[in-house]
Amino acid sequence: MSGAGQGSGWGVDVIEARLRAGLPELIETLKAFVRIPSVSTDPAYAEGIAAGARFVADQLRAAGIPDVAIRPTGGHPVVTAAWRGAPGAPTVLVYGHYDVQPPDPVAAWRSPPFEPEIRDNRLYARGASDDKGPMLIPIATAAAFMAEEGRLPVNMVFLFEGEEEVSSAHLEAFVAAHADLLRADYALSADGAQWRADLPSVIVGSRGICALEVVVTGAAKDLHSGRHGGSVANPIQALARLMASLHADDGSVAVAGFYDDCEPVTAQELAAIEAIPFDEAAYLASVGAPEGAGEAGYTMLQRNWIRPTLEFNGVVGGYTGAGKKTVIPSQASAKISCRLVPGQKPERIVALIAEHLMRRAPRGVRVEVRPETGGAPASAVPGDHPGLALSEDVLESVLGRRPVRVRMGATIPVGDIFKRTLGLDTVFFSFATVDEDYHAPNEFFRLSSLEQGLTAWARYLRALGGTSSGLRNRVTISP
Repeated sequence: MSGAGQGSGWGVDVIEARLRAGLPELIETLKAFVRIPSVSTDPAYAEGIAAGARFVADQLRAAGIPDVAIRPTGGHPVVTAAWRGAPGAPTVLVYGHYDVQPPDPVAAWRSPPFEPEIRDNRLYARGASDDKGPMLIPIATAAAFMAEEGRLPVNMVFLFEGEEEVSSAHLEAFVAAHADLLRADYALSADGAQWRADLPSVIVGSRGICALEVVVTGAAKDLHSGRHGGSVANPIQALARLMASLHADDGSVAVAGFYDDCEPVTAQELAAIEAIPFDEAAYLASVGAPEGAGEAGYTMLQRNWIRPTLEFNGVVGGYTGAGKKTVIPSQASAKISCRLVPGQKPERIVALIAEHLMRRAPRGVRVEVRPETGGAPASAVPGDHPGLALSEDVLESVLGRRPVRVRMGATIPVGDIFKRTLGLDTVFFSFATVDEDYHAPNEFFRLSSLEQGLTAWARYLRALGGTSSGLRNRVTISP
């Protein structure tokens, strides 16, 4: 097959031709999808979550995939479907998520977050890149095979959840209860991201996550800062002291035991990171930061990929409106999250931070630590996994350049969940790019990535269909 997506055409494969012809319709489908405000963290968006699940189920049915179901969990529903009409062929469990981050701050958006707008061949909307655009790609690809050939090249099971943005809080219990439904050779994730738009990449590992909220309470009500100032403790001041205590001057985390369980990184892994082309100044310019920061003694990529972190995600307390209001607030709080590396356990890290904060509680206030649900350990795919090798071959055929292997500073909990619960490795095959401002205002998805992703998924499934179940053969792609 000839390459595609970089000016070299779509080749002669009938599936690729069909996908290309259907691209305008798929863009309209994506527009309809991102109009649904399927925010998972805020109960005010419950109807948006329900509508998002229905939309995904409708797309799977329209694609010709049987056994579509919207299945309840302890939280938001999971949408599943399965086609197992290729005896002897491999089975892939396709993963994605239909939930999105909140749009805040809405005023920072150039166009309304849930009203898609195309500018410069980019579709702007909340969820366009994470993960609605990428997750529509495997559905559209399966639809093309079903329409042209009446079958798929491999057996495919689909699982699209509604809680990835809240750390897949109820997914593990669901997966454990439906292990037979989800049986496969490995998982193929439409979530994830290409590391850079100018450099093809495959993800071989991601950091884990845990989160908590610390709440500091002083007096029973807000107090006049003149009448009561100097007489009672100020929760904001107390909270600031607690937050400052969590890091040392060299940027490391100052919580006792925080690094104790970190697994050592091999010299080979460090050398692989060192070999990846990375322009630190260009990165800082791209995010608008004046200079780098973080744990001393490590490069920026090392800090982002193989070192754990502790970050403050939000701070609330007192009056924050226009003008002044001279009060001593009754309460102040901060939301904290940690990205974890192999060996660290989310529950242990939360316990260590809670112990640190409680031991340092200033006089005159009450400190409460509230762990968040849905923590996840770090995960990785074996470097010799044939599904990973196939993704590299396919990307090279589509993009004209061999991809580099990178790690992900972010967290996708399914890697660990599928491995522990189903015994399955997860290969990430997403066509989002990390610069597309997901989790921030003005999120966008490159329409060129949509086109490239369709080509790549078609080639991946076609090539995988030539192997036996269990993936005993290495698959190569002819350029």
